[in-house]
Amino acid sequence: MAAGEGGARRHLALLLLFALLVYFVGNGALTITDPVESNYVETAKEMMASGDLFSPRIYGRYWYDKPVLFYWELIAAFSLFGQTEFAARFFPAVLSAVSLLLTYWFGRRLYGERVGFVAALLMGTSVELWYVGHAVITDMTLFASMSGMLISFYLGYEERRVRWYYLAFFLAGVAVLTKGPIGLCLPGLIILLFLAWERRLRELWSIHILAGFALFFAVAAIWYYPMVRLHGSDFLDTFLGVHNVLRATVSEHPRDNVWYFYVLVYLLGLFPWSFASLPAAVRRVWRRDLSLSRTPAMRFLVVWAVTVFAVFECFATKYVTYTLPYLLPLSLLLARYFAPRRELFRLLAGGMTALFVVLACFVAPPLMEEASGREAAALLAETEQRIAAEAGERPLLVSYGRYSCSLVYYSGLVPYCLRPRSVVLREQPGRGEISWNEKNVMPFLAEEDLPTQRDVLLLTDVEKKGGSAVTEETLHEALSGSWERLAATENGRQLFLRRAERETSSKEMEQ
Repeated sequence: MAAGEGGARRHLALLLLFALLVYFVGNGALTITDPVESNYVETAKEMMASGDLFSPRIYGRYWYDKPVLFYWELIAAFSLFGQTEFAARFFPAVLSAVSLLLTYWFGRRLYGERVGFVAALLMGTSVELWYVGHAVITDMTLFASMSGMLISFYLGYEERRVRWYYLAFFLAGVAVLTKGPIGLCLPGLIILLFLAWERRLRELWSIHILAGFALFFAVAAIWYYPMVRLHGSDFLDTFLGVHNVLRATVSEHPRDNVWYFYVLVYLLGLFPWSFASLPAAVRRVWRRDLSLSRTPAMRFLVVWAVTVFAVFECFATKYVTYTLPYLLPLSLLLARYFAPRRELFRLLAGGMTALFVVLACFVAPPLMEEASGREAAALLAETEQRIAAEAGERPLLVSYGRYSCSLVYYSGLVPYCLRPRSVVLREQPGRGEISWNEKNVMPFLAEEDLPTQRDVLLLTDVEKKGGSAVTEETLHEALSGSWERLAATENGRQLFLRRAERETSSKEMEQ
């Protein structure tokens, strides 16, 4: 018993050290990137500034893209560490560590100490978890809460202990506060299919299920009830209509809506383990030994993994992170293959650990700087102040090309998104229909309405649509007036100034 406890303590210490090394080291050097991470940090920043911790907002407008829990995590981290890159990535890293420990603990209960440890380290060294564990997005919080819910349900089912069911319903409420109805519907479907396979659907009629749903609604109502009271149909139509129903039925990125998308995500996201386990999978197919359902635990893990894959395969909108919830059951299933192959496991896990540290410290920082507006934000803020001091008034700030939310976050300035009037009318939200336009919440300005009696400071990319470089001449052809190129950043952002056409006084004309 003492030896077993010593092994558990050693494995626990190794997992904590691994999580610290792989998921925390280098986070302070990882710049906030566009287009996704910056939306979250800017929203949290504006919520803090407004003092309204219930209504997410961005660019001064209410923003119903995601529920509130991840914003609360960011606000808590910003309050503790300041508005830094490390703070923004703090909770994803913490929840990565929690997920590893949860996998180890559950795997240990199901299959023993060695398999639990291998499963946790296997999952932690997969490409997809490493990526999500560093990303400022909701998915790590959803992964931890949904995994905890499903594990709690299974323990309640196996041990016949009601407290596990109540914990499952509580965590379902947390998942719904993280990403909406999917936090209940997806694990609920997994549980339903598993109980049907077990021929135990009568479990759903327990009195404790009703009490559990009461607990779930109490947790979810912490945010949903005040939001409905404050914002009514605007919130419901946008949050449920656009960001849930539309996401499932109309592809946001049609080029990714192909049948093999999640096959590639599996192979690359679970690298190197997906490829290392292929020989065993081929042998099983050759021998026609395809049974993975010998025990209730294995049936539960199989249903969990397959249902996640199948559900999101049916979604019109596809993202790399959507199938993340299947990593835990897949890691437990694969761990039974890799646990006895100690040398192979040590080689792959050690190599991936070293690779991830090198990537976080040396490779990722310059790449993320390229995808960020931080450098342009500093240049824009400095130039805007100088021009304001010279002219006596602040110039009008406009963005010509792709709009950078990270620039807004780092600079505190909100330029207009400059487009032709026809594009503004077509892309701006509030047209009375459920469409992806509701995501375009940045302030728009039509090119035809660009004022002439005020200095205009324009930010643009070096490369414009079509591949032609933006210069003073091309700007003059596209936008009236004489444009002066002021400066450029290393990652291809340029600043141009157009002076106001101020009227000349009669005295100045005489001189």
